[in-house]
Amino acid sequence: MEELNRESEDPNLWNDQQRAQRVMQERTALEDQLTSIGRIERELDDQITMIDLGEAENDESVVRDAEAALKVLKSEVGRREMEALLSGEADSNDSYLEVHAGAGGTESQDWANMLLRMYTRWAEQHGFKVEFLEETSGEEAGIKSATIEVKGRNAYGWLKTESGVHRLVRISPFDSNARRHTSFASVTVYPVIDDRIKVDIKESDVRTDTLRASGAGGQHVNKTESAIRLTHIPTNIVVYCQNDRSQHRNRATAWQMLRARLYEAELKKREAQAAADQAAKSDIGWGHQIRSYVLQPYQMVKDLRTGVQTSDTGGVLNGDLDPFMEATLAQKAFGTGPEKVEDVE
Repeated sequence: MEELNRESEDPNLWNDQQRAQRVMQERTALEDQLTSIGRIERELDDQITMIDLGEAENDESVVRDAEAALKVLKSEVGRREMEALLSGEADSNDSYLEVHAGAGGTESQDWANMLLRMYTRWAEQHGFKVEFLEETSGEEAGIKSATIEVKGRNAYGWLKTESGVHRLVRISPFDSNARRHTSFASVTVYPVIDDRIKVDIKESDVRTDTLRASGAGGQHVNKTESAIRLTHIPTNIVVYCQNDRSQHRNRATAWQMLRARLYEAELKKREAQAAADQAAKSDIGWGHQIRSYVLQPYQMVKDLRTGVQTSDTGGVLNGDLDPFMEATLAQKAFGTGPEKVEDVE
């Protein structure tokens, strides 16, 4: 926090708008955390005092109210502990979330729409802003696909736990014979990032050659070795600059050119990786599920990675996803998590 304070008080900070915004966002987030810790401590002391008073005056209602408040406080503390696990490079970023219906026509398209609503509700309940970027409607109902952007601190850190295939079992509202149907939809989550890539080049990876400028003879051709050729040894990318009579300026220009070439190469690598990931995506079906939602013949939502389950299907479909997200984060961090989410009465 002290380091951020020093950065935020730097008179030259606002000369770099992007850096300034990043510093101020981090400072605001840390101040919020510190404020929350202080508020939680005060609330804990207040409720313990209320319990002592209630017991002293034999007032059970006061004790019950204080105990209920402590349960709410415990839940908030648990969430704050989980937020401490969101330390990945992009965890604090905004997030894109895509929903795609699986095979099965109207059934799966309706299920995809239900999932989209579920995540929208979750985001709104946590104070995130949701922007709809794309939506393709189904033929009869629901959606074939949709993309939203969820804006807010740690949006990606929480939502990244939701990537995978989601399975629904229910009596179909579109089946006149009221038969039970199984539907699939996939969810893909990825962070919103600044597309500018900082290219760091080790000087030891670059071979520098000074050359005489080539071209037609005459007074404009350099008689000294002012041209610069840089070779990036790991990638074998070569740049050459001779547009100035100053070797120093040619060298500076050549380094800018090399950074630009490496930046372009990195973009191409990212695009190739994205294409490979897309090609490697498995079918939306049985073998790749992360969560199962059963509405008939019984009520149960179960995460197949952590074993967390609840019979409050209505709550889950209305955005109550925190227990599943927290369990997945805990499993990744500690290799364990709660075995069951108790029903909320």
